[in-house]
Amino acid sequence: MTAPSRSDRASSFNAAAAQYAANRPSYPPALFDAIEELAGRPLTGARVIDVGAGTGIATALLHRRGADVLAVEPGEGMAAQFRSAHPDIPIVRGNGNHLPLATASADFLTYAQAWHWTDPAHSVPEALRVLRPGGALALWWNTTPLDIAWHADQARRIERSFGNHPAVEQNGSGARAVLGDPTGKLDFIRRKVRWSRRVPVDTHLANIGSHSIFLVHGTEASTAFLTEERQLLLNAFPDGIVEETYDVDLLVATIP
Repeated sequence: MTAPSRSDRASSFNAAAAQYAANRPSYPPALFDAIEELAGRPLTGARVIDVGAGTGIATALLHRRGADVLAVEPGEGMAAQFRSAHPDIPIVRGNGNHLPLATASADFLTYAQAWHWTDPAHSVPEALRVLRPGGALALWWNTTPLDIAWHADQARRIERSFGNHPAVEQNGSGARAVLGDPTGKLDFIRRKVRWSRRVPVDTHLANIGSHSIFLVHGTEASTAFLTEERQLLLNAFPDGIVEETYDVDLLVATIP
């Protein structure tokens, strides 16, 4: 089987936008506290551009925090799901490599689960162009903590079946992508925020099944894996409720 291309992986979410919206994890309030602390300014009243907004999980939380937020999303399916769920939040089509935004027009530029899909040779200069002096670039990912035994076991099973995901680090974070800064102007501060949620087994399976590594391998391979995984999870969680734990990997750089 030919390895899926990067563009195939990036676009795979559009056909699964409803599944993504219904089952992907959110983010804890402590994450947004940390963003404000590291940026040295509040989100309330700030002009925030949420890039790679997807179905709007992070965008909606930024909006509730009091930000004046605009979403940027390249995918047609994801953007349609966003508009259906968040008709009161504006969204435009675009991506981080070529932002459809005026120079010095944002106080925050945010990427939730999205920076690793950009090319830093383009997305870094674009971030520097769009942010106002004193503005902040905030990147974050929900990552799987491998110090929790069942998470580590599942990660090994996924790797055995599908291999390493070439777009992200082993632990699910694209934080390594910031090392590709061609300008040398981004001085990131890093913070980790641990949180958890309790969900039915089927929600957990739908969550992991909405990741591109599953989507690009087709229904047959994914269904076979998830069917076997369901029984293993029920053995570990007999009440059918899975406690998913996440470490949000947050990086914030303030623009002089």
